[in-house]
Amino acid sequence: MKIKSLIRSAFIFLHLDLTKNIEYDRLTELIIRRVLKSDSNSIDVGCHKGEILDSVLKRSPNGKNFAFEPIPFLFNQLEKKYKNKALIYPYALSDKTGQSSFQFVKNVPAYSGIKKRKYDIANPDIEEIKVELRTLDEIIPAEIEIDFIKIDVEGGEYGVLKGAKKLLKSSRPVVVFECGLGASDYYGTNPDELYEFFTKEIGLKVSTLKSYINDQKPLTLNEFSHYYETNKEYYFIAY
Repeated sequence: MKIKSLIRSAFIFLHLDLTKNIEYDRLTELIIRRVLKSDSNSIDVGCHKGEILDSVLKRSPNGKNFAFEPIPFLFNQLEKKYKNKALIYPYALSDKTGQSSFQFVKNVPAYSGIKKRKYDIANPDIEEIKVELRTLDEIIPAEIEIDFIKIDVEGGEYGVLKGAKKLLKSSRPVVVFECGLGASDYYGTNPDELYEFFTKEIGLKVSTLKSYINDQKPLTLNEFSHYYETNKEYYFIAY
């Protein structure tokens, strides 16, 4: 796995966007460099193995950095790796608290989430586990201003955002989030509602990662909905 990680890092460094996900990782790293300062505060939702958190910590070593990963073995690894560097929580985030079943895809953990979704593998090996649900509004202290949030939870992103409404309104952070058919629709996400949540309730613009980096105009409602329905783009930024 370390070899795969090194190869992936090399592709990002060399701007070799062999897959859409590698392109999104590269663009997210550029956004982190643009947005964060040495003392900026961040949240990584769906931390997985810590690839994005590594970039955040390099840029903001003096900030308060929070990360969430409900898969037990990944949480344990993260807790050891980032001891005294970031606050790691074993929760699945949503717009409510309690317990939930969670679909742990054992052969591709990155596909794991609260609900079953479309999987781009032939035989997903799924184990249903129990996880604790929390909201960002109840965990992040109100006095801490958050500068950057990354959300990648395989379709449940809108629930995470609704559970962070107070935080989003008070901090107005830059938010990098995944959203598209094959995942978000399994959670009942309506792209029009999500767009208006950002633009009308929070007061943030929405764009593709590439357009943001190139200082182009934000997306209209129709453009965002088109990307959602076609999956031509499935990672976005609110700012």
